[in-house]
Amino acid sequence: MKPWVELGTAHIPNDGGILKLRQRDQEFSIVLCGPRGELMNSRRFNSERELSLLGCAHLKKHKSARVVVGGMGMGYTLAAALEVLPPCAEVIVADLIPEVVEWNRGPLGACAGRPLDDSRCVVHIGDVAELLLKHDGDYDAVLLDVDNGPEGLTHNDNNWLYSLDGTSCIYNCLTPGGVLAVWSAGPDSLYVQRLKKAGFDVEVKTVRERPGKGARHTIFLAKKTTM
Repeated sequence: MKPWVELGTAHIPNDGGILKLRQRDQEFSIVLCGPRGELMNSRRFNSERELSLLGCAHLKKHKSARVVVGGMGMGYTLAAALEVLPPCAEVIVADLIPEVVEWNRGPLGACAGRPLDDSRCVVHIGDVAELLLKHDGDYDAVLLDVDNGPEGLTHNDNNWLYSLDGTSCIYNCLTPGGVLAVWSAGPDSLYVQRLKKAGFDVEVKTVRERPGKGARHTIFLAKKTTM
């Protein structure tokens, strides 16, 4: 088996650690230096796709849909959202780390079909919370693939997104009937309670990291109730 080749490194803000992009043949991996290890792998991305397919299912015929994707990752969440959405939609993808975006513009981009080249895509370098705090009732879906889910492990500031304050903020950002979809490494009953307390109708899905096999991940689907 061929060895891994390091293609790039990036520092997570606020001493969150160092990310490394590695390649072995056609396989890519993003790892966090230290005991946490691998965060993403280009061979295991089904749950990231399912996040978008479930979160944007209600927008297939919504011509002017506006969607926020929190977390660039390897581009699979963004690519799946673009597959679902109509030609005049807008997708804003936010990531704290500019190098991750550049990796997706460069060697990593082909894995997900280079979704950043799509004219419907707008990139925001910075915390996705910045977008959510500035708007009120603007978005039809918010897709969060940030950190490990409701408990931020690589960046403590991510915890706000999953707090009651953050969850309520997202509720206010969504149009009536809008959906918040959240990727998580596993279930979290306390997070479900916070979603409901913020006013969401909640459904929890279990998906596999590969179609029909691999680790089980959780997708929280939270719909803003219509009045």
